[in-house]
Amino acid sequence: MKIIKTAFLLALTLIVFTTAATAQRKKTPAKPKVVPAANVSVFEIRDGADKVAVQIKNVTKFLYTLGGIAIRIEDLDAEAKTRTLSRASLDLNSENKQNVMQAIRNLRAGIAALEVEFRTKPALTKFLVQIQGITDLTAQTEYLASAGKFSESGKPLLLLVEKLSDTLAAMP
Repeated sequence: MKIIKTAFLLALTLIVFTTAATAQRKKTPAKPKVVPAANVSVFEIRDGADKVAVQIKNVTKFLYTLGGIAIRIEDLDAEAKTRTLSRASLDLNSENKQNVMQAIRNLRAGIAALEVEFRTKPALTKFLVQIQGITDLTAQTEYLASAGKFSESGKPLLLLVEKLSDTLAAMP
C-alpha cells in the first residue's frame, strides 16, 4: 500500500510541476501574418522605373542631337550679325530653331508627366526625393534655348539625366 501511495504522490507531483511549468511559459503573441505588398504597388514601381528609363533614353538622344544642331545654329546666328547670308540659310536656321524649341517642349511635357506620376501614385512617392525638380530643369533648358543659348541649354538636361539615373538606382 505504501508503494501505491508513493507512486500516487509521485504522479501527482509530476502533474503539478508540469502544469506549473506550462503556466509559467511566456506566451508569444501570434506573429502577424506577413501580407505581401499589393501587386498593384509592385507593378506601379516597375512601370515607374520603365518610364524613368524611357525618359533617360529620350533625354540622352536629344542631347546627342542638340550638340550638333546647337553649334550650327549659333554659328549661323553669329555669321548673320557680321555679314549677309542667303535667305535660304536664314530660313533653314529659323526652322532649326523652331524644331529644337518644339523638341524641348515635347521633352518637357514627358518629363512633367513623369514627375506628376511620381507625386500622385502612392507606390512612387517614396522616390519623389530623387526625381523632384526635373520639370524645372527642362524649363531652364527651354529658357536658355529661347534666349539663343542653344549650347548652354543642354547643361540642365545633364543634371536631369543624373536625377533620373539616381531615381532608377533607388528603385527596386
